[in-house]
Amino acid sequence: MAYSQELLDSGSQFLTIEANAKRRRMRFIAANTRATRTTALTSGRMTMHTTFAASREGERRLPQEGALERSIDRWIYTFMAASFVAIALLGFIPDSIVKIAAVNAGERPPFPTVLHVHALLMAAFLLALLAQTLLAATGRTQFHRRLGLLSAVLVVAIVATGFILVPTMYQQALLAARTAAPAQIESLRQGILVRDNIMLLQLRMGVLFPLFMVIAFRARKSDAESHKRMMILAVAMILPAAIDRITWLPSTFPASPVGTDLYTIASVLPMFSWDVFRTRSVLKPYLIWLGVNVPFALAVHAVWGSPWWHTVAPTLVVPG
Repeated sequence: MAYSQELLDSGSQFLTIEANAKRRRMRFIAANTRATRTTALTSGRMTMHTTFAASREGERRLPQEGALERSIDRWIYTFMAASFVAIALLGFIPDSIVKIAAVNAGERPPFPTVLHVHALLMAAFLLALLAQTLLAATGRTQFHRRLGLLSAVLVVAIVATGFILVPTMYQQALLAARTAAPAQIESLRQGILVRDNIMLLQLRMGVLFPLFMVIAFRARKSDAESHKRMMILAVAMILPAAIDRITWLPSTFPASPVGTDLYTIASVLPMFSWDVFRTRSVLKPYLIWLGVNVPFALAVHAVWGSPWWHTVAPTLVVPG
């Protein structure tokens, strides 16, 4: 019996040892399984993070899309300003050469001082506009703003001298017609009738040019995109003075202002077309420009060459 009891005790101890060993093996397997899962999960996260980072790095290395479009957006205003300078040169240089020769030959009176002042102011303004667009395109906005103050002063001076110049030139032509030889009177009288109609365009310029400039200046802080477009559109209003002097252009002038108006619209078409292409819409500055322009254009066309206007025009510029 003692032997049997000893055998049973020995077997019980063996089972206990075996059970403990089994529990240790299970804990070891479980611990290894958790470690493996943690390592795999961490590795997966690292792999995903590395892949995402590489993807972002690849995106940064891709060439920038739309670089050409952004370049045109930046330089279109310089192109517009340069084209306006070119139009002014094409119109005024040949015309001035002919008129200076006529003055030297005694065929017409000398130019009044206010004409020289107005011409210098206009030239300075167009060059300032070109310089401003260059400064803006190259990121030198501080100098652009400083030059803008000069442009504002030039606008006031241009409008003021313009309203002095119109009656001065009209009175000079009227005096020439009154003192001319009989053979020249009829041609000079026809020239005065043409000046009556030109006065309609000059009055429109004198009103709309400063009006659009005020709109442009007011938008410079709150809406820079509208500001720069309206600056160009405002300057387009004074281009007819040069356009009508380009003699090789097909034109309806002086019989009708239709050609002049169409050329003025054509002068802003590059900027307008680009904006429509980029935005697929007509932006607010163009709607303002057209909305204000159309009533004035209709009024000019309605009275152009009419007996009523030929009666009224002299009373606006000739004292008494």
